Formats: sequence, C-alpha cells, structure tokens
Amino acid sequence: MSNDGVNAGRRRFLVAATSVVGAAGAAGAAIPFLGSWAPSARAKAAGAPVRVNISKIEPGQQIVAEWRGQPVFVLHRTPEIMEGLKKLEPSLADPGSKESDQPTYVNPEERSIKPELLLVLGVCTHLGCAPTFRPEVAPADLGPEWVGGYFCACHGSRYDLAGRVYKSQPAPLNLPVPPHSYESDNIVIIGIDEEKV
Repeated sequence: MSNDGVNAGRRRFLVAATSVVGAAGAAGAAIPFLGSWAPSARAKAAGAPVRVNISKIEPGQQIVAEWRGQPVFVLHRTPEIMEGLKKLEPSLADPGSKESDQPTYVNPEERSIKPELLLVLGVCTHLGCAPTFRPEVAPADLGPEWVGGYFCACHGSRYDLAGRVYKSQPAPLNLPVPPHSYESDNIVIIGIDEEKV
C-alpha cells in the first residue's frame, strides 16, 4: 500500500475533530445520567427540616408533626407527668436510654432538651407500627398499673411518657428522639441538631 497522495495534515485534523465530537457526545450523555442520581425536589422536601409551632399545645396534650414521612409526637408534659417518670424507672428496660437512638444533647432520662416538651418518632421499635398516645391513668384495657404513655396495639409494646419501653415487651428499644432544636420559645425545628444552631 502506498502513501502517495495522502495528506498527513488533513488526517490529523480529521482524527482530532472526530475525537472532540466523540468526547462532547460522551459528556452530553453522562450529564443527564449523573443528574438522574441527584434527589428530586420532592425527595429534598421530604428530608427538609420542619418548623412546628408549640405555643398552642396545652399541658398534657400532644400534637403530631410529620418529618421524613414519619410521625413525630410532640407532647407538652405536666409537672405531674415529670414526677411520675422517676417512679417508673424500675419497670423500664432502658431507663437511662443507653441503648436507644437519641441525640447526645437531650437529657437521657427525660429524653428532651426542655423537660416539659417531648419529641419522639411515633414508630414502634418492634416492627414499625404507630403507637397511640394513651395519657389516661388505669384504663380498663391497659390495667390498674398504667399511668399514661404510648401503647402499640400491633403487638402490645408499652412506653412511658418519655418514650421509654417497659421491660418484657416485644419492642427492644425506646422510641427514637429525632434531631431537633429551638428557634424560639414557640418554634421547634425537627431535623436540625441543637448543636448546629
């Protein structure tokens, strides 16, 4: 084969031009592909911090907020509830919350930043059912020893009004405490750690 009549400069130009077009095509295909890995606006919103106005929660009452698709129980505890928490400790599986999921800045026994306000995920640590808020004392269906708390009807797990599980329950751990902080006396932010504010 003869190289007579071959223009070497033209060949280099065609190879370079083809390489540039190929690289541009690969980049053009990679950008949407990599972009598909980013979370959608809906997913970002679902994981965003949530502001909750706590000013209208009466003592002894609870509201339910939603954060990351899960219920968050926000309970305004009374002085009587707070006194009763200490008395329950011998009946609890983890009264000091050593094994439970909670931020380091919450009091491990009260499981809160402010003693009167409890924030826990409303998801049973056994199989993920939603416990119900049962503040009444000694109801017929829960027995005379019941002093108020959370009851999971799925498998019978019982928690006190700090979200701590009683001994010998199907649930292995206390209800988780989500990261949270106080923007003001009336606004709690669920999803932002107290230390980062």
